[in-house]
Amino acid sequence: MPDAPADPVASPDAETGDTAPTVDLIASSAARCGLVRERVRLTEKVHAEAGYCVGVRVLENKTRYNEVEDTGGTFRTLRRPQVLVGALGARQALKGYSGGVPDRIDVGDELHVLNKGGIIGRCSSAHPDLGPPLRVKVLGGVQASSGDRAACLQAHALPPVDTLTDSAPLVMVSGSSMDTGKTVAACALIEQLAAQGWRVAAAKLTGAALQRDVRRMASDGAIATATFTDAGVVSSTACDMRPRAKGIIAHLSEDAPDGGGPPDVIVIELGDGFIGPYGVAGLLGDRQLRHFTRAHVVTAADLAGAWAADHFFRERFEAPVTAFTGPVTDNAVGRDYIEDVLGPPAHNALQQPEALVERVAEALGAPAPASS
Repeated sequence: MPDAPADPVASPDAETGDTAPTVDLIASSAARCGLVRERVRLTEKVHAEAGYCVGVRVLENKTRYNEVEDTGGTFRTLRRPQVLVGALGARQALKGYSGGVPDRIDVGDELHVLNKGGIIGRCSSAHPDLGPPLRVKVLGGVQASSGDRAACLQAHALPPVDTLTDSAPLVMVSGSSMDTGKTVAACALIEQLAAQGWRVAAAKLTGAALQRDVRRMASDGAIATATFTDAGVVSSTACDMRPRAKGIIAHLSEDAPDGGGPPDVIVIELGDGFIGPYGVAGLLGDRQLRHFTRAHVVTAADLAGAWAADHFFRERFEAPVTAFTGPVTDNAVGRDYIEDVLGPPAHNALQQPEALVERVAEALGAPAPASS
């Protein structure tokens, strides 16, 4: 949706008396809006919709899950009474906080920090390992850096694509759940393929806003990167990600910023699990994306996850797993079971990155392209 008009500057903060509170940090969830910390202006009107930015004051100090990634990629500890700007959004994390955007938000309302990307919403379900979510008080909406509109991710989004007619070959990295080593596997592929002469672009297409993973992809050799926030999405739980994902892929398939031409391959990480609320299954099952996909690398926590993935991919996606990795491959017990019983090769991305990349390169069509 387009930006909505901003209202006048918010009233003085009841706790500090500040008419225009000084912003201490802008969370990476709001990075796409291009806000400058020293120039942020708060407004009385808060647009209660995912993607819109909001200014909040930290109400407490926590010792667990108390950091937020800023727009520069640094993780900052949140302390009372700092002022944070983040994007409103939802989260449905199996191993974290879950919550969403209330139907109405007013200045003075209490909300929560839902993830380390600084997504702001109202928590509906916490996790015992993390304790209660960090509480924040709404100070106001945020005015866009140019004009008199409200700042929101949608105003800066890559255009969606309904029909993907062309793309560099895709390597999909998905997992049985969150925290199974998907980023480790994706970055191992990027690093090793780049070392072999491939021009590698990379993307993260599902999850909840956080720039850490794509920053690591860039540092490991990706010539261009993008994430779902570039498509105007704070969290991929509440929308059809297929046209947005295709828009990102179309964007990455163009000439890269380094001037060397388009990529030879795009490595894609799909956050969360292939079974879950973040839209991974919809992307894996999309026929247009399947047409351009040359390899499926799946991370699994255990043998049950690997077994489920093997059956899920063959029966639902009509695409066998190219290789397994993740914690299930930490030693020979898991690797032997996968290869002897399920069939696909199993290589640990940390211990055997060369073997993993060799299998993926075969699926892509080795040797390395002529651009090397």
